[in-house]
Amino acid sequence: MTSAAFTLFESPIGDCAVVWGERGLVGVYLPQADPHATRARIRRRFEGAIEAPPPADIQRAIDAIGELLRGGDNDLRSVNLDMSRLPAFNQQVYAIARSIPPGRTRTYGELAAELGDPLLARAVGQALGANPFPIVVPCHRVMAAGGKPGGFSAPGGLATKLKLLEIEKAPLGGTPGLFD
Repeated sequence: MTSAAFTLFESPIGDCAVVWGERGLVGVYLPQADPHATRARIRRRFEGAIEAPPPADIQRAIDAIGELLRGGDNDLRSVNLDMSRLPAFNQQVYAIARSIPPGRTRTYGELAAELGDPLLARAVGQALGANPFPIVVPCHRVMAAGGKPGGFSAPGGLATKLKLLEIEKAPLGGTPGLFD
């Protein structure tokens, strides 16, 4: 990607960032150790990316993310994502994950079954582990079997996942799924 721009913004969980291109967001970053680490990570992934004030549509996305992180129930489905460079399978997984409302969870197996093959649970987990849009594609709402939290590849790991679920008031421990 040659024409990416990014901005950092304060949130209730720390300084987050978004990266955008002509067709929408191409990356969302949860807080790193410090803002310099966030900038360095973005520049490694998006060579030539420039830090810039967000255009109106990106500012609306930032505001929506902030609302969710303050405990609002914004499902962020209005945020435009550019998934054109992502594998088709990942795009399918992310579309299903985006349908999980705040405060609810589903399992990797449930997403796999929705894709048509319950044996794809591990592949679903791998796709979510590569999610370039944490929070907007709410991979934190996808749990392992039996209500176990599973993994979380974003900074802070499982503690961050549990914090996000706590903000959303999702029940933890034997977490009910979307359809409970």
